[in-house]
Amino acid sequence: MQPYIAIFVTIFLAELGDKTQLATLLFAAEGKTSPVGTFAAAALALVASTALAVTLGTAAERTLTMVPLKLIAGAGFIVIGGWTIWSHFQAS
Repeated sequence: MQPYIAIFVTIFLAELGDKTQLATLLFAAEGKTSPVGTFAAAALALVASTALAVTLGTAAERTLTMVPLKLIAGAGFIVIGGWTIWSHFQAS
């Protein structure tokens, strides 16, 4: 049970305030759809993207057992962060 709690807490905290949540907030604030419909559509989108991530992650685990995936993911985040910082200073 503990690994599932860790997954829940990690994903929950990662999703707080991200652009997906903000987009959902804006859709709800427009008032063009019902709150229940907005919730259902957003929840279904999150479930679908999570299913895709789990499927790809499972396939990657089977085919890339020798590759340090956490290292690659971490390096990717560092590269994206560096690019974001570089882009900020280029715009000035």
